[in-house]
Amino acid sequence: MELKWLLCVTLLALGILAVQAHDMDEDNDADDVVDIEDDLDDGIEEVEESKSETSSPPPAPKVTYRPPVPTGEVYFAESFDKGTLDGWILSRAKKDDTDDEIAKYDGKWEVQDMKETKLPGDKGLVMVTRAKHHAISSKLSKPFVFDTKPLIIQYEVNFQNGIECGGAYVKLLSKTPELNLDQFHDKTPYTIMFGPDKCGEDYKLHFIFRHKNPKTGKYEEKHAKRPDADLKTYFTDKKTHLYTLVLNPDNSFEILVDQTVVNSGNLLNDMSPPVNPPREIEDPNDQKPEDWDERPKIPDPDAVKPDDWDEDAPAKIADENAVKPEGWLDDEPEYVADPDAEKPEDWDEDMDGEWEAPQIANPKCETAPGCGTWQRPMIDNPNYKGKWKPPMIDNVNYQGIWKPRKIPNPDFFEDLEPFKMTPFSAVGLELWSMTSDIFFDNFIICTERAVADDWASDGWGLKKAADGAAEPGVVGQMMAAAEERPWLWVVYILTVALPVFLVVLFCCSGKKQPSAAEYKKTDAPQPDVVDDDKEEKDKGEKEEEEEEEDTNEEKLGSDADLGSASQEEEEEEEEEDRKPASEEEETVNRSPRNRKPRKD
Repeated sequence: MELKWLLCVTLLALGILAVQAHDMDEDNDADDVVDIEDDLDDGIEEVEESKSETSSPPPAPKVTYRPPVPTGEVYFAESFDKGTLDGWILSRAKKDDTDDEIAKYDGKWEVQDMKETKLPGDKGLVMVTRAKHHAISSKLSKPFVFDTKPLIIQYEVNFQNGIECGGAYVKLLSKTPELNLDQFHDKTPYTIMFGPDKCGEDYKLHFIFRHKNPKTGKYEEKHAKRPDADLKTYFTDKKTHLYTLVLNPDNSFEILVDQTVVNSGNLLNDMSPPVNPPREIEDPNDQKPEDWDERPKIPDPDAVKPDDWDEDAPAKIADENAVKPEGWLDDEPEYVADPDAEKPEDWDEDMDGEWEAPQIANPKCETAPGCGTWQRPMIDNPNYKGKWKPPMIDNVNYQGIWKPRKIPNPDFFEDLEPFKMTPFSAVGLELWSMTSDIFFDNFIICTERAVADDWASDGWGLKKAADGAAEPGVVGQMMAAAEERPWLWVVYILTVALPVFLVVLFCCSGKKQPSAAEYKKTDAPQPDVVDDDKEEKDKGEKEEEEEEEDTNEEKLGSDADLGSASQEEEEEEEEEDRKPASEEEETVNRSPRNRKPRKD
């Protein structure tokens, strides 16, 4: 019983703490509301604040923003905290093969604060407009050459309004003599394209690189395999996410979101199409022989249709055992003209023909088994066999599925170092989106992982810390979710009420065990009742038994004294020979020595 009550008290205390936490969250939310009129009463506010400081919980720690600073060598670093687009070039190009009205790259870019920022002063590049072509680019401090050092590209994206259809990927523009950032467009050569992209319910995280065929000199796009991770949250939660691509000289790669690996692989094995073509290909001039037999089974040529096989027998026949139900109305039609229908006033018989009332179900048939001409129901024909076909047997001439022969691939090459891609000298964003206000921030291109991690810690890490400090507690999050989805209140009530009911049922409805005194003296087994009352009762019974044993010992002692006295009387009786034998026997029977002790 003590354990049950202890459990009840514990659960009750937890419930009280949860309610208090909820009240504290509501108080904190209410304190966040700023009343402009209260600014006139600064003195009163200071007194009230001093009183409330002793009772209210301490406020969440404030995160102060400082622009990130690279801690090592970088090829490109941009935090936009200067508030300008200095160093960035807006494209004035037009897309080919597109209507003039939408061919221009006239989408607007601006440096702004994030809409719901928790870090005042933290600015970023915002793609302001929607349903337009956007293109902007910037030069690297020096071209990146793929040699013995890794490539790390990292930046942040926030879909402030969600994303309907559009991308937020970056392009690393190849170093070529023809590169003109003022004319940056969709066909400008790039080395790597990396970043998120979404349209409909297709959520992607691109990693594409353009590989140069060493034999033909042509470039071909190689796409990384799709990640196994679910990417939907990164597009829908309206939070800032950190995208990182790491390429290593050993051809391995990693793709990270919020510093967690979501995809990895090798440039030689995990790209589509493969970097290296196959050594052999099918001969395009090879043709299948006319007598090539690809049929594994053929009809048995020796099979003969049985004489009793009736191909003309119908699949269904009338049930000859069926009997027309009693009350069937043969003379009543199943449908009759609606007596309440009236010809429309604008009905023109010359144009519309003779008017006829619409048909309705015959009301007389509602109480009858049926109306009209009765017909026997159809049943399966037991003699139906269908069209006869010979059985299939193994084809002794089967040669398998024909395939053209293999020949050496004339275009074969083997590039074992696809990491050594075309050098690039600029980074660009060339995008189309049906959603506005896509936020970009904290671009960095470097070769050291520690430098990228420090940059992320000073930028994205501060955003994450500020968002965590501003997030409500668990109760506050549950309340906010219930405001968006009222049906969650039912779930909350059931979640709380059911455990409370079970606790009450467990604590207050235990079956009372009868005491040992209520049992009759029978041979039926009795349950062991272990409690304090029982222990005291057993102790009392033991004391009573000890007292009874002492009493029995005293009685036995008195009997011994009586026995010695009886011996003296016998000696006297022997001397009295004159007494009759009957008297002697009577005297002996009365002797205390011959008495049996009484059983208690």
